[in-house]
Amino acid sequence: MSVPVPVPLGLGLAAVGRPAYITTARDTDLGDPAERSIDALRTRAHELLDEAWGLGIRYVDAARSYGSAEEFLGSWLTAHPERRAHLTIGSKWGYAYVGDWRMDATVHERKEHSAAMFDRQWPETLAALGTTPDLYLIHSVTPESPALTDAAVLERMRRLRDEGVRVGLSTSGPHQAEVLRAATALADTPFSAVQATWNLREASAGEALAAAHDAGWTVVLKEVLANGALAAAEPGGGLERAASGLDPDVFAIGVARAQAFADVVLVGATTRAHLRRGAGAQARSIEGPELDALAVDPAVYWEERSARPWR
Repeated sequence: MSVPVPVPLGLGLAAVGRPAYITTARDTDLGDPAERSIDALRTRAHELLDEAWGLGIRYVDAARSYGSAEEFLGSWLTAHPERRAHLTIGSKWGYAYVGDWRMDATVHERKEHSAAMFDRQWPETLAALGTTPDLYLIHSVTPESPALTDAAVLERMRRLRDEGVRVGLSTSGPHQAEVLRAATALADTPFSAVQATWNLREASAGEALAAAHDAGWTVVLKEVLANGALAAAEPGGGLERAASGLDPDVFAIGVARAQAFADVVLVGATTRAHLRRGAGAQARSIEGPELDALAVDPAVYWEERSARPWR
């Protein structure tokens, strides 16, 4: 059996752009929540970006809703302007960060897929990054979102595409495949990139992602560790057996890196050690029945994800 070529890694800044997020072990990784100041997380983000650069990672992902992630990336680029030409930068609009840098905020993000939201957030992205992103995605499109039917939104997406920015969408929820197929089927679709959740527990979008990839779309996989749920394995459980002696996080990243439909696999690292483990994860093939045995019902997966606390 041939060894699959590993898909390149990208660094996602969701977990270090704001003090609270839904990933596990944040107190272990980031320390006392009281110490997660803007300056402290800016330093952390810059350290991760330096580590990623040294590891050969050339894709960086941010979003308007990731707290100060775009500003952290922008200030790092200002310090290293020679690196910009070698990077692919993706960001997203459609959510606003409203957590006010509070761990105990009642609401951390507000979703709005309107032309007015784009008109407000696109200039904010440009100002924060200090550069034009290579990919700009509508954040977390679901069947309920008006993004794929709102003529004003689609007109703005086509205009941005015509200006040379690769336009796309990120997907969330149990109907990712349905959303992706609808986006690819649009007449004169402006979209040619997708960032989708795909991991050992939630692989339901695989066929739709493969079709989009075959149609020339850029496919970015996110949450490949299921927000930390795949970082540890129950002794004697299916994940431990499938990993065959590998650490479960290394195995899960390796399987994602083996997917032929992926162009980039995001690692939402909070420490440099996390990044190094991801970079060392070799591509691992997995048979369909074995993947099916590890997966859960998508509705259950997303219900559990929605219930995860902001830590």
